[in-house]
Amino acid sequence: MAGDFLAASVAVVLALALWAQRDPTLGFSLTFLRFRAPWFIALPVLWLLLMANLYNLQRASSRADTLRGILIAAAGGLAVYLIVYFNAEGDLPRRGMLYFLILAALLTFAWRMLYLAIFTAPAFLRRAVIVGAGVSGRGMTEVLARMRTPPFHVVGLIDDDPEKAGAQIAGARVLGDNTRLAELVAAEGVTEAVVAITGPMSGTMFQALLDMQEKGVRIVRMPVLYERLLGRVPIRYLESDWLLRSFVDELQVNSLYLLIKRGLDIVAGLIGLVLLALLFPWIALAIWLESGRPILFRQERIGHGGEVFWVTKFRTMRPDAEADGQAQWAQSGDPRATHVGTLLRKLHVDEFPQFWNVLKGEMGLIGPRPERPEFVRHLERQIPFYRARLLIKPGLTGWAQVHQVYASSVEDSAEKLEYDLYYIKHRGLLLDLWIILRTIGMVLGSRGV
Repeated sequence: MAGDFLAASVAVVLALALWAQRDPTLGFSLTFLRFRAPWFIALPVLWLLLMANLYNLQRASSRADTLRGILIAAAGGLAVYLIVYFNAEGDLPRRGMLYFLILAALLTFAWRMLYLAIFTAPAFLRRAVIVGAGVSGRGMTEVLARMRTPPFHVVGLIDDDPEKAGAQIAGARVLGDNTRLAELVAAEGVTEAVVAITGPMSGTMFQALLDMQEKGVRIVRMPVLYERLLGRVPIRYLESDWLLRSFVDELQVNSLYLLIKRGLDIVAGLIGLVLLALLFPWIALAIWLESGRPILFRQERIGHGGEVFWVTKFRTMRPDAEADGQAQWAQSGDPRATHVGTLLRKLHVDEFPQFWNVLKGEMGLIGPRPERPEFVRHLERQIPFYRARLLIKPGLTGWAQVHQVYASSVEDSAEKLEYDLYYIKHRGLLLDLWIILRTIGMVLGSRGV
């Protein structure tokens, strides 16, 4: 983020210099900066906002995703500028903005490539051993193997079960029991030990881990690392008392936070309903011209504590999308979606009528998306801890929504639940603000269906 901000700041200076050079009467001076382009100072911050969806370690480690994200950010910036340009009084700079967007995109891409070349090189990776080769250890090893840029190199796994010695797991080998830990620290330069033992731990293993810690090795539990790397809670690898420890003993939400959050919900609900009133005639006309009526449709959803309430949305699918009366998953590129509906879903405008639910207090601005009762009954039988997402109010947007578009299967829903539980466990004003910024970035980049 610091590198992106620096690249955008340099782009501002160069854009102003080029702009002044094209018009010799201006000159590159403090007077020019003060009276002709004061709003240029805000452009680096706007650029970070447009880049919000690239502040994800997995996305940032992909050259293709990085290039796509930067181009979307530049296009989003151009769209915002055009909206301002055609609605503002007086002259606004055109060349200066064009220079900035081109330079910011080029400099940011150069910085990101430098980041990939240096900070993800094997020489910079820490070396880790995974303690435990059971279900949890295997899961963690597989997660690290799938990451395009893992945070460290896995030297191997350690397990006291002699039958697991020599086994291969996602390219890593089980090296032996706890007596090998001291040797690995000395011979392999191990700096991290990931403890992935879900059952009882032997006294000798516990002592071996303490000895490693005394030598400067960092000890981290598997669920903590999983949350930190993926922003999700590992529901498949948790012990049965995890829910009580995480959401009863440890989860303490400040009452001031809840008060501020409700105040923001009310403000957002009022602003959203004003926007809805302005957009409604045009959206209604577009839906009616393409596929007739109804313009809106209502559905039952499950909210806080299992309470059933009704939400209203703009219709984005054909009128006969569920002709047999059976609830069906919405999915990315859904063939039942109309052309207008696809656009509304990309821009997330189809959810605007739910600002009324936010104002009434049935939903919040931020939280897990409310599910239909049919899906909740099905999923709570398939996925552990599923009803834990009902511990707080559902929201218009959330941590799962900025990471995942649609859940169209049980597996997708399980992953979505991992994001929702992470939010419930870590929620606060800073995380809420980050979700809002990521959501704005998604809307500007039309990252929907």
